[in-house]
Order: sequence, then C-alpha cells, then structure tokens
Amino acid sequence: MKRKLVSVVLAAVMVLSLTACGAAKEEAAAPAKDEPAKASAVTHDRNGDGKLVIYGIYKAGDQSWFINEGEAAKAAVEEAGGEFYYVDSKMSPEQYLNDINNAIANNADGIVTCIPDQTLSQAVVDTCKEAGIPIVAADDGLEMNGEKLVPWVGINGYNIGFANGEWINEYLASNGLADDAECGLLLMTMSTVSSCVPRTDGEYDAIMAKNPQIEKDGRLFYADYDGTTDKGNTTAAAIITGNPQIKKWIVTGANEEGTVGAVRALETASLDKDACVVGLGAYMAKDEFKKDSCMKAAAYFSELGIGRGSVEAVFDLIDGKDVPLEKAVDAIVVTPENYEEVMGDAAK
Repeated sequence: MKRKLVSVVLAAVMVLSLTACGAAKEEAAAPAKDEPAKASAVTHDRNGDGKLVIYGIYKAGDQSWFINEGEAAKAAVEEAGGEFYYVDSKMSPEQYLNDINNAIANNADGIVTCIPDQTLSQAVVDTCKEAGIPIVAADDGLEMNGEKLVPWVGINGYNIGFANGEWINEYLASNGLADDAECGLLLMTMSTVSSCVPRTDGEYDAIMAKNPQIEKDGRLFYADYDGTTDKGNTTAAAIITGNPQIKKWIVTGANEEGTVGAVRALETASLDKDACVVGLGAYMAKDEFKKDSCMKAAAYFSELGIGRGSVEAVFDLIDGKDVPLEKAVDAIVVTPENYEEVMGDAAK
C-alpha cells in the first residue's frame, strides 16, 4: 500500500515538473509585452519578398535634368533600403515601351517615369495596372485629353513661365528696348508636350500684358523644337538668320536645353552681345553665368525635389495611401548676381 502511494506521488511530481518546465520554456520563448517589434530593413515592400525595387524610366536620360532628378530619386529609394534602376529611353517610344515591360518582368515594386510620347499614356497605365505595379509620372504627365491618369509630380509650368515673362518686361524697360524696332522676342516652344505648353503660355501672357506692341509690330517669333540643345540651336538659328532686321534678340523657352541652343545660335550669328536669353531650370544657366554669355537669367526650380517627390508618391501608393493627382513646384528667377545664394549647392 505504501509502495503504491509513493508511486502515485512520484508520478504526480514528474507531471508537475514537466508541466512547469514546459511553461518555463514557453515563457522564455515569448517576447516581453513591452519589447518593440524589430523593424524590417526594407519598407514599402509591395511584393512581400523582402526587397524594394523601383524603376526610374526617363525619356531623355542623358540630359542633365533627368540625371540629377534620377540621383535624387535613387537617394530616396536607398534610404528606404531599396534598389533604384535608372533607365534612359533615348526619346524612343518603342524603347520606352520595352523599358516599361522590362520593369514589369523584373517584378518592380513601383515605377516613376517621364514618357517620350504622351499618346502612349493610356496603354502604359493599363499595362502597369494589369501587372499591379503603381506608376507615377514625373515632369510630363501620363494623361488623356488633358486629364491626369495617375499622380504627377512636376513644375508649375504657367507660373514659372509667367515669372520669366515678368523678368523680361523689367529687362525691356530698363534697357529701353520695348519699342525698339531692332528688338525681337523669340519664344521657343514644345507644342506637343503638355507640360511645356503652359510654360510658353505664361511667358506670352506676362509679356503681352505690358508690351503688346511687340506682337502688333511683328517682332514676336516662335521656334518649335524637341527639347534638345541641338534642335533648339537649329530652330533658333533659322529664325535668327531669317530675320536680319532684328539685331537685339530677347529669347526664352520651354526648357534649359533649348535656350542654351539659342545662346549658341546667337554666338554663331555674332548677335550675342546685344541679346538676352532667359533659361528655364537654371541647371545649365549656372554654367553660362560663369562666363561671358548672353544668358542673363533663368527660372530656378529643383529637379531634385521632383525626383524625391515622385518616389515618395510611389511609396504612398504602395502603402495604400491617397495620393493627389498633381503636385507642382514653383520657381524663382536667378541671375549671375544672385544664383549662388539662391541655388546653394546646386549652383556648383
């Protein structure tokens, strides 16, 4: 009887011991309630594979504007623990579509892009939607009939153009050129690019508001180009050489490359000493300011802000947040006298 009682007691002790050990193990394995969860090294991971891959596909990736914009986008992606792939579509619609498909094939988490041909907008948006990949337009919108199809980050084209126009009005007045028969105004345009049209509209509206006689006197000219320095040079040269009665040219345009092309055309025609060119962006004007150039001013706005802003918009889309369809930045006109102070490190 005693042996049986001892056996029962020992069995009970063993069960309690095992139970206690199991509880101890479970308690040791469980994290403390107030211990913070460990953050993943990668954020905005749409695919759930522990990676963050963002593609930046730009229509003219060899231009300074897009190179700088891409660097800012890359920095924003790397800060989130991801990889950024910079792609130059070389102004080729066919190459651009291949680049979009390549990003999709590589399972990108998101795409930021500047499209070379806006008529492809709907097809690109539909393709990305079908693949479940969020896309954000930078600089030139992905749009149809003037309506944005996806979020866009860029410049406030009209206000920036208007600011350039107001600066030109002051230049005309201070130099007594508004009524000078030898003074002509050249507006360089990109009529097929929706983001560029408002820039020219702003320039025109500002100048005509105070100096309508320039147009009435037949001293207003247009040169349409494709956004490159070479085309800006040839189209400006054609207007300049075709109008020998104009000796004092005032030039502004839709982007920096085009206006620099006009500077070179004026130099070739030996008309640069009495000319005034106003750039748009200041990322090339800063170099013109360092030498004796006829580029006298430029509207400065940061491509770095657009690069970072476009990536932040993609992150918000990945995270399921509401993103406004338009986010625009304004500008300030800089000159050789103030550009270093206004632009800071960007002036180097």
